[in-house]
Amino acid sequence: MQPLERIGRYRLERRLGTGAFGTVWLAHDDQLDASVAVKVLADNWSHRLDIHDRFLSEARLLRRADSKRVVQVYDIGELPDGRPYFVMEYADAGTLADLLAGGPLPVPDALRLTALAARGAADLHGAGIVHRDIKPTNVLLRTAQDGTRRVLLADLGLAKSLAQASGLTLAAGSAGYQPPEQAQPGEGIDARADVYALGAVGYELVTGTVPAAPGQVVRPERLRPDLGDDVQRALMRALEPDRQRRWPTAHAFADELDRLAAVATARRPKRLDGVRRRLNAVTLTVAAVLAAGGTAVAVTMVDRHGSAGQETRVTDSTGRVVAQVPSAWAGELRNSGWNPQALGLTSGQEPGLEVADDVSKWQDLTAAVNGVFIGVSEHGDLTAKVTALSHDDCHYDGSRAFSGTAWKGRIRTWSDCSGTGGSIQEAALGPAGGDSQPQVYVQIRQKGAADRDTTDGILRSLKVT
Repeated sequence: MQPLERIGRYRLERRLGTGAFGTVWLAHDDQLDASVAVKVLADNWSHRLDIHDRFLSEARLLRRADSKRVVQVYDIGELPDGRPYFVMEYADAGTLADLLAGGPLPVPDALRLTALAARGAADLHGAGIVHRDIKPTNVLLRTAQDGTRRVLLADLGLAKSLAQASGLTLAAGSAGYQPPEQAQPGEGIDARADVYALGAVGYELVTGTVPAAPGQVVRPERLRPDLGDDVQRALMRALEPDRQRRWPTAHAFADELDRLAAVATARRPKRLDGVRRRLNAVTLTVAAVLAAGGTAVAVTMVDRHGSAGQETRVTDSTGRVVAQVPSAWAGELRNSGWNPQALGLTSGQEPGLEVADDVSKWQDLTAAVNGVFIGVSEHGDLTAKVTALSHDDCHYDGSRAFSGTAWKGRIRTWSDCSGTGGSIQEAALGPAGGDSQPQVYVQIRQKGAADRDTTDGILRSLKVT
C-alpha cells in the first residue's frame, strides 16, 4: 500500500501516534491555512463493521460534547479504500504525559491541571457521555492565542453514553486509572468512574507515580512528604474503591482542586520587606556566573540598529554565539560567558550572553523585563537539567516542541510570575541534524504573556560556531 500523502483536502505532515484501532496524523488544511489532526481507522480493522462503527461513534461523541475543554471535530470522511477518518483540532503543546517526563509538577500546577481536566469530564457528563479512559496521554495541551495553555480531553474510543453505561458493559480502561467497576465485565458504571481516573491523574501529577490497584494505593505523602493533608484527602477520596464514597461529580472534584491550588499558592513563602522575590536558585546562579570564577561582569549598552518591531544582532565576547532579538529588548548586554555548573553540569567557562532592556532586573521576578539568556554547553545532558527546573512563583503552562533549521528541542513556559503577568520560557536545544553536541540553554523573559512568534524567531536566528 502506498503511503498516504493527503486525506481529502488535508496534506499530511507527520505521524503523531498510533493506537489500537487507528493512526493520528498532523496535517495542514491548505484552504484555511491551519494545522489539524486527522485520525484514520487502521487498515487491519477496516473489515470489522463493529470497529468501523465504534470509530465513527468516537467522532459523534466528540461532536456531541461541543465543549472547549474537549477536542473539537471539524470534518469526517472516507478514504477511497472505505476506511473512515475524522479531522480534529491539533493540540500543539503535547500531553500531561509529556509534562510528567520531567517528574512531579509543582503542587498548585498539578491541582490546576487536574481541575481543568475534571471540568472537561464534567462537560462530557453534562452531554450524557462517560469517557472511561482518562489518563495523562489522553489529556492534551493546546496553545491559546494569548500564549496560555488550554487543557483538552481526547480519545473517546472507549467512551459510552451514560444511558448505555448504566447497564451491562465490557471491561475497559487502563491499569492505574481504572476504577474497580470498570475492571470486570457486567458492572454498570456512571460518571464517578471518570472521577476515579481523574484522581489517578492528579495523584500522578503530584507524585510522579501511577497509583496502584484500587484499594492498594500508597498514600501520596509517602512519595511526596511535603504534600498537605487536605490535598491528600481530596485525591484519596477520588480514588475510593467504593464509588459511593468518591466525589459525587467531576465538577465537585474540580471545585475542591481549584480551592486547594489557591491555598497552596498562598502558602508559598512571602517576600520580606526590602527583599525582592527571586527566580529559582538555578536561574539566580545562571545570572550570577555569566563571568566564570566570580570575576566582575561588565554590562555594556547595545548599539542598536533598529526600532520597535525590528531586530538587533547580539553576540558573545568570543563571537561563537549570535542571535537576533527585538530591538526594543536590546538595551544592555552581558557577553562574557557562563558556567554550566549552575545547572549541575560540568564546571567550566562556556560561551554565553544575556541581553535585556534592563539586565539589573533579570533576577527579580517582581520586575517587568524583556530579555534573553543564551548559554552553550559542550558536555552532559542539558535537556534533563532544564526539564527539572521550576519557578514556584509562576504558573506552569506546559511545554511544546520546537524544530528549526539549526536547532530542535522543547520550550517550557511559565506565566503570571509573582502575579505581575510576566512570563518565562526555557529551552534546551540540540542540533537539528541529530548530533549530541553542542547543546544550548535559552531563557526568555517577557513583560507580558509569552509571544510564540517572538520566541521562535529568536531561536531560529540562533547560531553557534
